[in-house]
Amino acid sequence: MKLICTQSDLNSNLSLVSRAVPSRPTHPVLANVLLVADEKTQRVSLTGFDLSLGIRTSFAAQVDEGGSFTLPAKLLNDIISRLPDGEISLDDDAGEAIATVTSSSGKYTVRGMGPEEFPELPEIEGGELINLPPEALIAGLKGTLFATSPDETKQVLTGVHLKVQQDSLEFAATDGHRLAVVETAKVSDREYDEASLPTQESSAIFEITVPAKALREIEKMVAAGQSSEPVALHLDQGQIVFEWADQRLTTRTLEGQYPNYRQLLPRSFERLITLERRSLLAAVERIAVLADQKNNILKCSIDAENQKVTLSVDAKDVGSGTESMTAQISGESIDIAFNVKYLIDILKTAPSPEIQMQLNEATAPVIIRPLGGVNATFLVMPVQLRA
Repeated sequence: MKLICTQSDLNSNLSLVSRAVPSRPTHPVLANVLLVADEKTQRVSLTGFDLSLGIRTSFAAQVDEGGSFTLPAKLLNDIISRLPDGEISLDDDAGEAIATVTSSSGKYTVRGMGPEEFPELPEIEGGELINLPPEALIAGLKGTLFATSPDETKQVLTGVHLKVQQDSLEFAATDGHRLAVVETAKVSDREYDEASLPTQESSAIFEITVPAKALREIEKMVAAGQSSEPVALHLDQGQIVFEWADQRLTTRTLEGQYPNYRQLLPRSFERLITLERRSLLAAVERIAVLADQKNNILKCSIDAENQKVTLSVDAKDVGSGTESMTAQISGESIDIAFNVKYLIDILKTAPSPEIQMQLNEATAPVIIRPLGGVNATFLVMPVQLRA
């Protein structure tokens, strides 16, 4: 193999695929990235794979002689990232898995392994194919990833549930204390036969739960790429593949029955409160400095008579604080409390100038909806106030 590329191209693509390289590989070759140079297409592809999450990307290069081998991801990344800007040549003249990296400042050799032991990324034959506008995918992920559970014992809750419907794609995530649901438009190349179309009992054509770890990488990659091309989702039971531009990410899906989150959403509300989102977020963040791990409760006093909302935190042995703001309030006055972190997460995510809080009693689920923009619904369970 002999190729010449720029330091920036190799560095950025290597950093990208290295996110799929495990820190504690079960097999030595999994600590490596697979590098393939194609003389015909004049492109170089890099692949990282931990047997669950796989990332492949490619870029243009001057390929004088094609070939493939695997190299230690961390070591190669450490070397390439520190090289100066400009051209880099990479070759293995001996035909062995020993790469020589040459730049304007010096020369390095890195011992790797042959490509034959590197596992193939899974391929999906059949299944479902969906083309999703990148902005819709990013909106769905930004609106739900924060609500996934970090608790690995609740495996199915550590991912985002994707529900494919005839003309939309629904993203949902919950950790048991809060719920986020975002519905976005989709474009599909697949024609569904009558047997696959939704019935009155079920509006979903296809449902799958994808690990949050993989989706966070997708969000970063798609946002960084700034491409207007649709992202192709190939879905099948047990596997999902995302493909766009010169990049591909594959991951296993999470097993288990995802909760019927639609049943958690109240159908009617006794109180509606409309607030300016940025002002509310700023007030909550200011008053949150008094909250800590033991006392992260934010009290929210809704004054219907004066059309005002007052936020307060009382941290024993530390201090207390209050913030007030005007609001449009429909319904009777009420005092309610929230976990301050949960409220901040939702307010940061809701992409609109105004939000509406919809609630019933002080211990019943509260719905927060952005007014305008993305079709999103956030549910948060209030905290019971001590008498």
